Amino acid sequence: MGRQHGAVMIMVLWTAVVMTILVTVLAANIRLSATTAFHSKAGNEDYAAVMATIHRAEMELMMEQMPVPAGQELALNEEGEFRIPAYRFNGQPLTLNYAADDNMVVRIYGHAGKINLNRLDRDRMRLIIEKRLGEGFDPREVQALLAAWEDWTDLNSLLTPGGAEDDYYQSLQPPYTARNVPEMDTVEELRLIRGFDELFADVNLEAAFTIYGTASTVNPNQASREALLLLPGLDEELVEEIIAHREQTDFRAIREVGEIVPLEGMVELSPWLGFNTSSFYSVYAYPARENNADQDAETNAGPSPDSMPADPVQQAYMQVMEVRSFNNRARIYQVNPYARLPDTAPARVDR
Repeated sequence: MGRQHGAVMIMVLWTAVVMTILVTVLAANIRLSATTAFHSKAGNEDYAAVMATIHRAEMELMMEQMPVPAGQELALNEEGEFRIPAYRFNGQPLTLNYAADDNMVVRIYGHAGKINLNRLDRDRMRLIIEKRLGEGFDPREVQALLAAWEDWTDLNSLLTPGGAEDDYYQSLQPPYTARNVPEMDTVEELRLIRGFDELFADVNLEAAFTIYGTASTVNPNQASREALLLLPGLDEELVEEIIAHREQTDFRAIREVGEIVPLEGMVELSPWLGFNTSSFYSVYAYPARENNADQDAETNAGPSPDSMPADPVQQAYMQVMEVRSFNNRARIYQVNPYARLPDTAPARVDR
């Protein structure tokens, strides 16, 4: 009898252990399913909010093409000067006419503020290369990079002395061939040219360059910080002065830029500047996130707000769109759900 009672007790205990394990596993699965459903719902809501913001931004750009209604008050700065509405598409966070969700941030970059890769001639590319290499550059390195650029964009497979054609690119892993067409399909294609990936290793190419439109100049009112830093005649301090100026008032003539940039710099810079706008835009939309700078200000610890980006978001949903009129929807050229944001910080100057 004792043995039977012991066997029954062991079976009861094992049954209890097994049931406990099953209940634990079942509870974990239910919790995982609930968590997954919660995050899926939140993700869908965020995506819907992002797309709604993109559509509102598209409407904003379409409205920009409309004639200004009679009697509408014009935007003025503190000195009472008229602000050109199209120049606000320079990456600053916008309040749209059709207001977006309070939790959403939208930034629009006009491509008139970028360097057009497909409109760069040899001399201008040389100037950018020399600036990227810095003082004391080796002229032979400049010529080799220019030769590789020319071989990539010419219409033949003939090797330029010091350049690179299919024999070089086919030896790489993975192998590929030279484009041999003057116009690029994407700005990231620049990294495929021999030596250019190293040359622009720390540059956000999407922020600095464009392949859309026909302009060969850069509008200082819309220029990204990345594009300005590549222009001859400018250093980091002057770039920040230009950004600080346009935060308060618009540049309307090259001579106004010359009030900031010294004469020797303007000799190099002025051929690059123009005041055209573009029908091509990069539109970024993303949920806002709290900036740690607020906490730093409260605790007096960590970096100061002036040394930090405008917000902590580094990636966002992005569309490149062309808007030509107020009565036609935008044409979408590129979509990137995880695009790297340009530098969104306000001017880094002493106020």
